[in-house]
Amino acid sequence: MCAYILSVDQGTTSTRAIIFDAAGQTVSMAQRELSQIYPADGWVEHDPEEIWQACVEVCQKALKKASLQASEIAAMGITNQRETSVIWNRVTGEPLYNAIVWQDRRTTSRCEALKIAGHEALIQEKTGLLLDPYFSATKIAWVLDNTPEARAQAERGELAFGTIDSFLLWRLTAGESHKTDATNASRTSLFNIHTQQWDDELLTLFNIPPSLLPTVEDCAADFGHSTANLFASPIPICAIAGDQQAALVGQACTSPGMIKGTYGTGCFMMLNTGSKALLSSQRLLGTVAYRLNGETTYALEGSIFMAGAAVQWLRDGLNIIDRAEQTEALARQANPEHSVYLIPAFTGLGAPYWDPDARGALLGLTRDTGVEEIVAATLQAVAYQSKDLIDALQQDADLSLQSLRVDGAMVANNYLMAFCSDLLNIEIQHSAMNETTALGVAYLAGLHVGIYASLESLTDLWCSEQQNQPNMSVAQREQHYDGWRKAVDRTRSH
Repeated sequence: MCAYILSVDQGTTSTRAIIFDAAGQTVSMAQRELSQIYPADGWVEHDPEEIWQACVEVCQKALKKASLQASEIAAMGITNQRETSVIWNRVTGEPLYNAIVWQDRRTTSRCEALKIAGHEALIQEKTGLLLDPYFSATKIAWVLDNTPEARAQAERGELAFGTIDSFLLWRLTAGESHKTDATNASRTSLFNIHTQQWDDELLTLFNIPPSLLPTVEDCAADFGHSTANLFASPIPICAIAGDQQAALVGQACTSPGMIKGTYGTGCFMMLNTGSKALLSSQRLLGTVAYRLNGETTYALEGSIFMAGAAVQWLRDGLNIIDRAEQTEALARQANPEHSVYLIPAFTGLGAPYWDPDARGALLGLTRDTGVEEIVAATLQAVAYQSKDLIDALQQDADLSLQSLRVDGAMVANNYLMAFCSDLLNIEIQHSAMNETTALGVAYLAGLHVGIYASLESLTDLWCSEQQNQPNMSVAQREQHYDGWRKAVDRTRSH
């Protein structure tokens, strides 16, 4: 049997293809950055055609780098930025509008109207989600209502909706497969996570024609084959999972009570809650962790919109750094007596605040504040937001977390990870494999084709290459965090 797996990791800032061997080791990788489109304040879009072209290009490059033929790939898996929404024509395959990105806030007023009308409790009960522009449903409705003839076309069954996984799958299979998996479906506000079905009541509430929607499969399933013209031979597509759920699997957090944090463009904490879907009292999200063989495992999740994206702002917006890697050394040079706080609410605040109207602020500046203090405040903001999430998760799940498994580009920053450990007062465990999102969907694809015997067997493949232990006094921790909470309160829209 072929033991190579090709993962497509379509993220917010780039598209990557990674080929793994059966031991979960990287054989080759190719990557292409993704253009960010900002048509108006709080609006974020991607070009679906650019995403598609990048997908094909990086897969071809990864195969070439590995000196492998497509026929030597046992399976392909797709993991993707979630909630980002595309609607396309079923005949031509052409998108009606740009992909509306998960960060986009254009539907804030629509969400507020639904809240005022008293619908949030119903939505949370059925989907585990809150009413927020983050999720797909109001994005879909916006495209239908703001694109000429779109709603009429949708009512005639001429259009298809998908999160990015569905769009790529449609293109890879030349329109033969219009499917998604339970994790991506669970992020749309249209999917009942208890019945594991698209929900008619929610479709009516958001005014979404059911003909738009893809078929929902397990995370490991027969999703179709890529067409032979793309990679010279067809490749079976055997797994799909949203990026954070894929990272949970890649971190082998397959037992209830295990938690992972992914530090990328945003930061996402996900806690495995097993067969129980918890209803959060802390404004966190209940979601599908994964569904295998028809059995659903659930999770609680907290989402930070701006983590690595705030560092990008230092580079591209303020031009005070050239590379993200510079931030660690600069932060270490900051005056520890300064109390500078950056609130990176550039597109609102995520969990547990869910304040789409909050905007960024830099507080505590003095005459001698310099680049070093601003950079340190940017990194510390990621840690403070992590504590917001960890505290909420512990209250919802009624447990005391002892360790956190971390992955993502930002975990290479030792200043940040040490500050996180100090502030959270828990051990931080760095995965030896940093590409856990791509690895997780590779594991799922491998499970489907028999490379791996079971989900539990993945535990033996996980190992930690580094740990951070907390080393901050209780008084220091409380002082730092109290300053953060006061700073956040000054940026809120209330």
